[in-house]
Amino acid sequence: MLAGLIGTLALACHVAGIAAAIHAVMHVRTPQGAIGWMLALIFVPYFALPPYLFLGSSHFHGYTQVQRLRSRQTRPAPWPGRGEYLAKHPPRPECARYRAIGRMLGARFHGGHRLRLLIDGAATFAALFDAIGQAERQVLVQFFIIHDDALGRRLQQVLLERAAAGVHVCVLYDSIGSHALPRHYVDTLRRGGVDIRPFATRRWRNRFQLNFRNHRKIVVVDGWRGFLGGLNVGDEYLGLKPPLSPWRDTHLEVQGPAVADLQRSFARDWRWATGEEAPFMPPRAGPGTASVLTVATGPADPQESGSLFFVEAIHAARRRVWLTTPYFVPDQAVLAALRLAVLRGVDVRILLPARPDHRMVFLASTLRAHEAIRAGVRLYRYQPGFLHQKVLLIDEDTAAVGSMNLDSRSFRLNFEITALAVDRAFAGEVEAMLAADFARSRAVDLAEYRHAPFLRRLAMHLVWLLEPVL
Repeated sequence: MLAGLIGTLALACHVAGIAAAIHAVMHVRTPQGAIGWMLALIFVPYFALPPYLFLGSSHFHGYTQVQRLRSRQTRPAPWPGRGEYLAKHPPRPECARYRAIGRMLGARFHGGHRLRLLIDGAATFAALFDAIGQAERQVLVQFFIIHDDALGRRLQQVLLERAAAGVHVCVLYDSIGSHALPRHYVDTLRRGGVDIRPFATRRWRNRFQLNFRNHRKIVVVDGWRGFLGGLNVGDEYLGLKPPLSPWRDTHLEVQGPAVADLQRSFARDWRWATGEEAPFMPPRAGPGTASVLTVATGPADPQESGSLFFVEAIHAARRRVWLTTPYFVPDQAVLAALRLAVLRGVDVRILLPARPDHRMVFLASTLRAHEAIRAGVRLYRYQPGFLHQKVLLIDEDTAAVGSMNLDSRSFRLNFEITALAVDRAFAGEVEAMLAADFARSRAVDLAEYRHAPFLRRLAMHLVWLLEPVL
């Protein structure tokens, strides 16, 4: 009886494995990923089926369908004076070389922005808490990670104070990134009048759905002060948790019409998470000269917009590509763009962390770094602490600050947001910041891989097989 039951269950598992293998062949985006899943699901379905349920899906259709339906039902009118303002502050002519990025995203550059570079956690959260503390009508907050620690409780307190003052406060957090956030933290905010919701990409099995995470970091105050970048809310982002401290990161404050794009990105995610419309306030004129394109990418896009953003930006470079990322696991398209930039004579430098926070990703990143060095890319490892910033510098006039890493998750599986800014003065600030970072780094050569122990090199290549889901 028991043997018959076990045999039936084993047969059912193999049938389900074959069905899942067919699904993988039809739907997994890369041949390597499809082959890997197919073999595992056919030969070891007992072990492969559970992770495939949570990691195998590479498309996210429901979000797109809901947004299209709701956008047809409710189309918010432009803010008063929008046309006049945009006509008065056209984008810089240099923005034309990034036209393909705007067409891909259905977005456009806007001129007349004031930008403020925020270097590391202390400066970032001082600016954020100051802006929130001055809010008069509305605060929108979105983070991938919120911790219930000293920094998280500071955020909680300032939000409760503004809600008590009658400010409309909306908070969105990712349910996996913030899985450790205790219920009492959320309940305290709700009792205090803060509308706080989790972003869940599935109505079922979300707790174990590791794909399609909302990695965006957005704060908008009264519709005219916007913040985005690499920092989440936790003490480690202030460099208070060894062994990764000091924590190196970068955020950005934006004033100008791009803040309306930040609000729209928040509103799309808010609709998906709540079924409700998020409040909108028109931005004010930014007393600055920068042109900004808001690059909001995600798995619901019809194309792999994260990867294509980097490809097009790198192709636009004629003299310099400086790039910083904590996770360097680029796909072949981005790696080819970097190789071609080197062949054009472009100064291509990439700054990576010297310390790992995720060991498997670090191993894969080390292997990719070796490939890049062989192609003529100059690689550096930041020495003082962990490097988490996501910054791109193109030539003398373009810089990007945001949440996108150079890995498959940011390219295809996560919701991300970045500001692409064209302005010589701002690019000069970013250049000075990165030059200081490179000065605190050591150059990487081929010996990092070649002189590594055999077992470590073997581990790099084994982890490389998992690259599509790292």
